[in-house]
Amino acid sequence: MHDHIMPTYASLPVRFVKGEGAWLWDDNGEKYLDALSGIAVCGLGHAHPEIAATISEQANTLIHTSNLYLIDKQEKLADKLCELTGMNDVFFGNSGAEANEAAIKIARRFAHSKHIENPIIITMIDSFHGRTLATLTATGNPKVKEGFAPLPDGFQHIPYNDIAALEALANQQTNIVAVLVEPIQGESGINIPNASYLNQLRDLCDKHDWLLMLDEIQTGIARTGTFLASQQNDIKADVVTLAKALGNGVPIGACLTAGKATGLLTAGSHGSTFGGNPLACASALKVIEIIERDQLAQRASQIGELMAQAFKQKLSSCAHLMEIRQRGLMIGIELSSACTELVNKALDKKLLINVAGGNTVRLLPPLTISDDEATQIVDIVSDLIIAL
Repeated sequence: MHDHIMPTYASLPVRFVKGEGAWLWDDNGEKYLDALSGIAVCGLGHAHPEIAATISEQANTLIHTSNLYLIDKQEKLADKLCELTGMNDVFFGNSGAEANEAAIKIARRFAHSKHIENPIIITMIDSFHGRTLATLTATGNPKVKEGFAPLPDGFQHIPYNDIAALEALANQQTNIVAVLVEPIQGESGINIPNASYLNQLRDLCDKHDWLLMLDEIQTGIARTGTFLASQQNDIKADVVTLAKALGNGVPIGACLTAGKATGLLTAGSHGSTFGGNPLACASALKVIEIIERDQLAQRASQIGELMAQAFKQKLSSCAHLMEIRQRGLMIGIELSSACTELVNKALDKKLLINVAGGNTVRLLPPLTISDDEATQIVDIVSDLIIAL
């Protein structure tokens, strides 16, 4: 650990200096296959030549002016995101946490417009929404909150994928104003809800005049087989948050609104110095162009399904396999006991993976991964799991 960097990360003992596609090279020249893509950020892989050229061109033209002025690339990106999602407008920040902060402020403004005091936002147990004070309070994991009290009021957690729990609350409380939920829980182990779960949430929010706010920070930008995971349920949320893969490594977050959430944030009520700057928006526009041109949502669906089937075949007789969960290129392999040691064992095999929830191997490879690279991931991970 470097003496002058706060020890907030338990970083692995490897330092990467170069990337290309699904591969990274460390400072000793060793080559690693990346099955995590920077935690679902580099969806187009590392050092994508078109992204690099776009960043270079924009950096040589204009990086920043601030939101005191109109920004052409920001307007184009907002138009494109609304075209792809059916939403009405966009606020740009620099991260997923900032996008969720904007969503929380929108919910508070919505409550104010309805003259609701002490409003409650419902979030889910085992969720993850960020590490700012408000977003870690929204997060349904007590460990991330330790030592940071007092935390903001206004959040209540219920079990994920449990409509009955939400219906019960609706009958007990009159100050609920919004439901904030991930279409698929990523950080806790690729938890995929029942097929009708999001539709039922949409119906309940409509019935009670709540905002449905979907955190698509990890599931969005084509990772699950559609641009938004929620599009597979044919629903539209009132608020959608995006980040991670939107800039392919250039920091950018977006909070999109529709319907009754539109127009709640007005001039002076929210802002971001760097949010929606020309550089980040240029990169995001190019990311979306490549995803559409190369049909990467469809590719994620196809190759993800092939990987899941290959895992099921290879691990069919593995006694400690509990479940394989997959949607597009979000893959979780749940084991019967803790398996965090697999991260270092995979690193020894020159493969980058992650363990979520303590006992689930989480794979988030680039959307551009080849069939051969996918096979390598399946083979190495399967061998490591069988050898446990």
